[in-house]
Amino acid sequence: MLDKPYLVGITGGSASGKTSFIQSLKEAFGSKDLCLVSQDNYYRPREVQQRDDQGQINFDLPTSINVENFLTDLENLKSGHSIEIKEYLFQNEEKTPQLICMEAAPIIVVEGLFIFHYEQIFKQLDLKIFIDANDDIKLDRRIRRDVDERGVSKEIVLYQWQQHVVPSYQKYLLPYKEAADIVINNNEHFLTSLEVIKNHFQKILHK
Repeated sequence: MLDKPYLVGITGGSASGKTSFIQSLKEAFGSKDLCLVSQDNYYRPREVQQRDDQGQINFDLPTSINVENFLTDLENLKSGHSIEIKEYLFQNEEKTPQLICMEAAPIIVVEGLFIFHYEQIFKQLDLKIFIDANDDIKLDRRIRRDVDERGVSKEIVLYQWQQHVVPSYQKYLLPYKEAADIVINNNEHFLTSLEVIKNHFQKILHK
């Protein structure tokens, strides 16, 4: 039994493969062993989000996240309490948000664009993972994700990529890459790295 939860931070550029990686971790471990907290469900309401000079919401800024609520929920999980939060739907307003329930666990994984940028979160992390991929691969993945899953036009996706995503990555993510304990290159797959992390988690759980 761990004296305190083992806190893991996973970050990386948009469409680098964070969601797929953490989903694979969730499938490998039960809810009694691992809890996932995603930054994506802590975006502030659309009506208070910052807009650029073209009137487009910029979700790629640290200020777009309600970090206070994020930290409160994280502290509750670390203290052994379960939490509930509504799914954030971004541009897909026709979908009904689900209620996400999270149970406290020995390993808590927090993931999102700005996990390393927020000092209050960064300094708590026991393991820091940065998932990386080439820009052209990330852009192709983002186009497929946002067009197919979120109903965003390709034109808007390309605009957001050039005006929001790339500047944010260079300012708020890339400077922290060297601070990561593990960098995972996900141009083709992350299977080998996934096995390494899974084995590490098993050792943590059996301490």
